[in-house]
Amino acid sequence: MGLLSGMTASQSFAADTTGYKALVCLFLFGGMDHGDTILPFDLTSYNQLNTTRDGLFNAYGVGSGISSRDRANLLQLLPIGDTTPLGGRDFALPRELEPLNTLFNDGDLAIVGSVGPLIQPTTRAEFEARSVPLPARLFSHNDQQSTWQTLGTEGAVFGWGGRFIDAASAANVNLNSRFAAITSGSNSVFLSGQNVQPYSVPAGGPRRINVVNNRSVISSNNAFDNTRSMLFDFLRRNDTGAGSAFARDVAALQSEGIISGNDFADAFARANVDTAFPNTSLGRQLDSVANTISIRNTAQLTGTNRQIFFVGIGGFDSHSNQANSLPSRHSEIAGAVSAFRNSMVELGAWNDVTLFTASDFGRTLNDNGDGTDHGWAGHHFVAGGSVQGQQIFGNLASSDPDSAEYTASRGRLIPTVSVEQYAATLGGWFGLDDTELDGALPNLSNFSNRDLGFMA
Repeated sequence: MGLLSGMTASQSFAADTTGYKALVCLFLFGGMDHGDTILPFDLTSYNQLNTTRDGLFNAYGVGSGISSRDRANLLQLLPIGDTTPLGGRDFALPRELEPLNTLFNDGDLAIVGSVGPLIQPTTRAEFEARSVPLPARLFSHNDQQSTWQTLGTEGAVFGWGGRFIDAASAANVNLNSRFAAITSGSNSVFLSGQNVQPYSVPAGGPRRINVVNNRSVISSNNAFDNTRSMLFDFLRRNDTGAGSAFARDVAALQSEGIISGNDFADAFARANVDTAFPNTSLGRQLDSVANTISIRNTAQLTGTNRQIFFVGIGGFDSHSNQANSLPSRHSEIAGAVSAFRNSMVELGAWNDVTLFTASDFGRTLNDNGDGTDHGWAGHHFVAGGSVQGQQIFGNLASSDPDSAEYTASRGRLIPTVSVEQYAATLGGWFGLDDTELDGALPNLSNFSNRDLGFMA
């Protein structure tokens, strides 16, 4: 495609694309409250959080004996490895996350604490004095969703997931990138690269061209089969638009889309995952991801050695009524991720697939009565057979709002791990070398620790 392809040149490096590997980004839209997801469990820290979040704990009915936030009902995490940074403190998950607690204690899941956008390492004093460059438009939903996905505020057009696929494709000309970036939604800037665009596979599987495959659109009469065939041939032509370079590119893109859609639907018809997923929005999305991974060796997907998926769940902007809204969100996440793990074990692909969470931001340590407000850093989960599971990386902050771990106003957790360090650790496992990581993650060189160690 002359006009568009001329705008998308890239340089080859040396990504390792041998074997199959996939990343699955689970985006938690709205900003999940990390402080109400990973709770302190030792008595001193728990009581301190109870004091700091008196309103929220009351909303949960803490002290009733049946509240999911009563200490006796929390599920303790049993980390291994270097627990020195925890300072003797213990942590736990609420019971709605019991499947994730099991994954953690079984070694299939790790926690990375205090992750958020940073330009360079930043202390509370530097933040308050504005003496270091800071990410733009902190605490804004749209901008921080974009920053997590693209490392730029709303309007940025390339995501680091897309850049990772670009690098892999540049390193291996035989890599099939048609189905390398797959979203469960209509679009995802996270998966947009210079040379790769996200391919949409909605929950329930791909859709074929309705006007051709839905026999009621033209006529169910067999006499119209030839008409349907002629229409399909016309729609996938790539030689229309003569006289206009732009029209030719558009026609070529339409043709490519139709052909790819048909090929993918043919392959997906042979998807063979038996694991049952919860009938929830996230469950259906991860079911589609699992079934897509199951067809990675079909003829249509030959050479698709690297894939990145994007799925999402909303409802985390809990300014109010958090005690009634967050537990159901937790249950949906835990049930779907647990089923996804089982499906990957069924396919023999658990060591080749890594699922990680991302979110706009964490939330304020100080509650507002029965909810929490926009924060900065948050804690995240990483699950997979190649994850250094049952370990906690990064920083799980104290429950003291006066601590230098938080901003002076509202108890917003200051990141100690940048999104780019988090992404680089995933990208290194995915196969990218240091040069490619620096190309995809422009601020990575500002941090001395490029690999957080949570991937084997």
